[in-house]
Amino acid sequence: MHFDWVILERTGAILGGIIVGVIAFYALWKDWKTPGIENQVFKLMLFLLGFGALLAIFAGAGVLGNFPKAA
Repeated sequence: MHFDWVILERTGAILGGIIVGVIAFYALWKDWKTPGIENQVFKLMLFLLGFGALLAIFAGAGVLGNFPKAA
């Protein structure tokens, strides 16, 4: 039996991206109306975490990172 590490890696990136993205955007949604500058920084960090999770999903799905091999 041949084990394909690429499929495992891509599946892990997609599943991890979904889990992290859902948690980050849910926390951002729950924390949206809190005032204060430190909370604004926290919201920015949550947004960036969710955006990074979306990038991981796209990379795992093969949408990002399809570059030709170097010569």
